[in-house]
Amino acid sequence: MKQTSNVNILSQSPLPPPSDVLREYPLGNEGSERVAQSRSEIGAILDGRSRRFLMIVGPCSVHDESAALEYAARLKALSDEVNDRIMVVMRVYFEKPRTMLGWKGLIYDPDLRGGYDIERGIRTARSLLLRIERTGLPVGTEILDPVITQYIADVVSWAAIGARTTESQTHRQLVSGLSMPTGFKNNTDGSILAAIEAVKTANAEHAFIGIDEQGRSSIFRTRGNPWAHIVLRGGRNGPNYGSEHIAYTRELSRKYEITPSLIVDCSHANSARDPERQVEVMRDIVAQRVAGAKNITGAMLESYLETGSQKIDKSKDIKPNLSITDPCLGFEDTASLVREVCRELARR
Repeated sequence: MKQTSNVNILSQSPLPPPSDVLREYPLGNEGSERVAQSRSEIGAILDGRSRRFLMIVGPCSVHDESAALEYAARLKALSDEVNDRIMVVMRVYFEKPRTMLGWKGLIYDPDLRGGYDIERGIRTARSLLLRIERTGLPVGTEILDPVITQYIADVVSWAAIGARTTESQTHRQLVSGLSMPTGFKNNTDGSILAAIEAVKTANAEHAFIGIDEQGRSSIFRTRGNPWAHIVLRGGRNGPNYGSEHIAYTRELSRKYEITPSLIVDCSHANSARDPERQVEVMRDIVAQRVAGAKNITGAMLESYLETGSQKIDKSKDIKPNLSITDPCLGFEDTASLVREVCRELARR
């Protein structure tokens, strides 16, 4: 008989079901209370019931556990300083969507050398999320692979759907069932309409196929996610954080009858991937907010211990404190900017 299945599969091996990993690395009662509370606080910011500003701050991607924990400790201290006006969520990204090739994130390649020990990557990611969460700092991550979601979603307070997957029906349906506020980025060409349609879709009820915590294929029926929202990150035609883009997004949201709240990503096309230009983007959107643009409810900032980035070179050691994907703003500049934002918001 001619083989017609798995023709291009070199090998396959089973993963432990999510329930096994969750038992091995439990969130616990105190952790679940903190996650539920932080999700509720983010929802209140998005709904306009809270006047605090949401800031999702952290590295483009996590590649070293110790450095990530050092960053988390410093960010938590900064968060405590500004907590009355700003809610800080640490960006902890483990999956990196790729236009073509490249490192796909800590979950897929924890050794950074192409070994693809995904089982260890899942355990490493969950363990790290729990250690950061226990400091009292909420965590946010990008949802890319729907299967991976079951291994980590209970710890996550805020999630993002990236520019390359915002148009994906699979991800829109998935978000409709997620338990945390989730932002859809406008797609890479800069279209805001795609994110608007994604939010509208995720607000609605759906039925789709996925895996449950026991690893079984299951049909999920959802009630819709009321906290789905838009993230503006610019596009090939340039940035989209200016007042005209904010107003256009607000009016288009009203036309589609969705909550007009949005978050501005200060990185990516909005800063032309120059980490230091994130400062001027942040200053602009905070000035708009202070002037009355209440639909700007938060911002994202790519930030790490050191400014810049490095390439993965198998012949050289990889620095733990420097991003291996997009260049990031260093922590000292990040702290100065966050404190400045806090002062500007106090003027309102």
